[in-house]
Amino acid sequence: TITGNFANVIHGLNANHLTDQVIQRSKRMILDTLGVGLLGTSTEVCHKVTQYSKIYSSDVSSTIWGHLDFRLPPLYAAFVNGVAVHSMDFDDTWHPATHPSGAVLPAVIALSEAAPQKKKISGLDLLLAFNVGIEVQGRLLRFSSEARNIPKRY
Repeated sequence: TITGNFANVIHGLNANHLTDQVIQRSKRMILDTLGVGLLGTSTEVCHKVTQYSKIYSSDVSSTIWGHLDFRLPPLYAAFVNGVAVHSMDFDDTWHPATHPSGAVLPAVIALSEAAPQKKKISGLDLLLAFNVGIEVQGRLLRFSSEARNIPKRY
């Protein structure tokens, strides 16, 4: 099936597929996203989702950017950090209109922080996970007739 083939391609990706150019661009995208996300922590919408998310707790937690003393379960940490990135709307984009890093990086970082101590991932593993997330997003956009029509609708 198309879904099976897609899953096989994604599952087959490994660090050897990361060229020097991909690694350098990924690092730039990650740094840009972190900067925009840190700036976004000062926005009203980010304050609201941070306050809302304080009701959730877990034995496993991840960092909320810009808050050294506050952690959340990975799902909510990714949500709050993703809102911080998108609240500024300066994060990277591609055509058709989407912001790839703002959706992927907060999830990858939250999950990497939540990994058990004995299974901590390397920086190269984080870059691979980031790029797999970007690849999945890009391929899903290519599959979507709705996404291709976005520029015509606006």
